[in-house]
Amino acid sequence: MTNTTHSSHPMKFPFSLGCNGRGVVHVEGTPTSVDEQFRMVKAAGVFDHFDRMPQPGEEREYLEASQRHGIPIRTGLWWYTAGKDEKLLEKNLRVSMEGGAEFHDVMLHIRHDRGTVVTDDEIVDFYLLAHELGERIGIEIGFENHIYMWSEDPRRIEPIAERIRQEGIPFKFVLDHSHVLIKLDNPEEQDIIGIRDDVESGALIIDPYQDGNVLDRWIATNTVHWLQVRPVSPAGPKNIWAIKDNNSYAGGSYGRPCQYPFVRPHPGEWHSQWHAYRVEPAKEIVRRMFRHHRDTPGSPLRYLTADMIDMADYGENAKYSLFDQNVAIARWLRSTWDSIAAESPRSLPATVTPSALENTK
Repeated sequence: MTNTTHSSHPMKFPFSLGCNGRGVVHVEGTPTSVDEQFRMVKAAGVFDHFDRMPQPGEEREYLEASQRHGIPIRTGLWWYTAGKDEKLLEKNLRVSMEGGAEFHDVMLHIRHDRGTVVTDDEIVDFYLLAHELGERIGIEIGFENHIYMWSEDPRRIEPIAERIRQEGIPFKFVLDHSHVLIKLDNPEEQDIIGIRDDVESGALIIDPYQDGNVLDRWIATNTVHWLQVRPVSPAGPKNIWAIKDNNSYAGGSYGRPCQYPFVRPHPGEWHSQWHAYRVEPAKEIVRRMFRHHRDTPGSPLRYLTADMIDMADYGENAKYSLFDQNVAIARWLRSTWDSIAAESPRSLPATVTPSALENTK
């Protein structure tokens, strides 16, 4: 799954495409056995792997189902709190490796166990520990940008990555662009992490169609090993069909706007009106990531996942099929790669902006 030089012949699909295990269900909340989940992923015919760490107490079921259906578990994740979960990290890396996983997404919570926001030093130390454990156990690790984590603040990503590189360790990034795009045209989401002033002043650019935006900068660092694909919409609707308990911010509120259906739900399956154009920013970032991979020797991107999932901030209580949405994403990813691989590398600008589109008229 390494990058190859562009030629007149389109490149084969160079990634392992997985389905997030929380989205291998049709009607959210319907009990679905581990074996049935692996059977569904195999039968869909569009996925290469299952994306979920074997869950505690079900390790044997995951391994047996993976072997039975011929669907490996290549990626997975877990949430960690610095100062409390260092031993859990080692345990989970071993469980993941024994289940066949190659890459573990380390999601480090915004608050240390003592209750205050994690410092840069503490973030770097946790990464170095995860890297050391991964090297010893035989599994790669990476950090993701994600709500509720230290990395929800986009301003922290590049300084932390540079600190880690200064330690002589590669920074391996798991990019979930949805967690940037939910803050676009959404002052409430910006205020949650304290970036509103910087967004309004232009010091922080989160609009993917504006030059100098953080997503383009992150892609250009050539550190993205895993791209997670879940559409959201700028100024998107909250999940008014779900009330959060508490995930460290405010309990008793509607779910945050972290998931927008990829294809139109049937009437009554979702709480809001659906418009195709609202999915376009999320699609555009995928296109840019694909073009970067095509044109950049040594691009480390190896994993893609379709990430329409349950949970209050996402698709809890939705009546559309989470799995059908993930299958639609997977098919689009494959056809989009085929189209981009067939382009001449210089036939389009590296990033498509409104001004570039204007020049093609």
